[in-house]
Amino acid sequence: MNPVTSFLVGVCLLAGTALTYLGNPIIAAPLFILAILIALSLKMANAWEKFVILRLGKLQSVKGAGLFAIIPIIDNVVAIIDVRIQTTAFNAEEALTRDTVPVNVDAIIFWHVHDAEKAALAITHYREAIDRVAQTSLREMIGASMLASLLSERKEADELLKDVISRKTAPWGISISSVEIRDVAIPVALQDAMSRQAQAEREKQARVILGSAEAAIAGKFVEAADTYAGHPAALQLRAMNIIYETTKERGATILIPSTMIDSLNPPTTMEKPASIDRRASGPEVTMSKVAA
Repeated sequence: MNPVTSFLVGVCLLAGTALTYLGNPIIAAPLFILAILIALSLKMANAWEKFVILRLGKLQSVKGAGLFAIIPIIDNVVAIIDVRIQTTAFNAEEALTRDTVPVNVDAIIFWHVHDAEKAALAITHYREAIDRVAQTSLREMIGASMLASLLSERKEADELLKDVISRKTAPWGISISSVEIRDVAIPVALQDAMSRQAQAEREKQARVILGSAEAAIAGKFVEAADTYAGHPAALQLRAMNIIYETTKERGATILIPSTMIDSLNPPTTMEKPASIDRRASGPEVTMSKVAA
């Protein structure tokens, strides 16, 4: 009984009781009858509720939020439907995937009643029906999916479940907002095998990346060698830069091979001819000096 109805019934009962004590039972009797009629006829629905009313076994109306009255005995409220968004958790234990792997899947469904008349008259217990339909659809989806896709394509699996369940619950006046798979549990032995496989794949990828890096480095070295071969001065500058970088640390002892020192001072030949003409009685003599 809602607060408004309780208040009116209480007022009528108190008034009737007072009149009875005052010696007016005849006047008090209608107040008691009125209290009973108010209790049976005056109803109030909350904002999220729908009252499905039958009159003599036939659908009379679906009442929404607010106060309304029914005819006692003739009208009957057969269902009070909550139209807010509801959540139902469901699971599938030891369900086999398409590649015959047993998995345990936990999921949750968000739904609401959009047609209170169908939810009350088209099915007996729509909450239980939603749970059964969700479990059946989940098992069907698992049986049609590979384990790899079930683990990696969660969003696609959620959308598939939503579409399948929506088609089954639409005739009951129920809409599915979303379906979310919370957990997919696989056997421990299979987890170890998948872990080793993933580790091997990561090692393979690391080796491929390392090989690509080595190939790129070798190519750069070839380009540098070609540059140094065409420009020996560039090699000397590079060697001097290396020595400079290594001598930045104080107190460090650096051993430099003599061949490296020689590379910094490559031999260059410069000819400076000097001719001395001496006109004497003898033949002409020419002397040349080569400075190293």
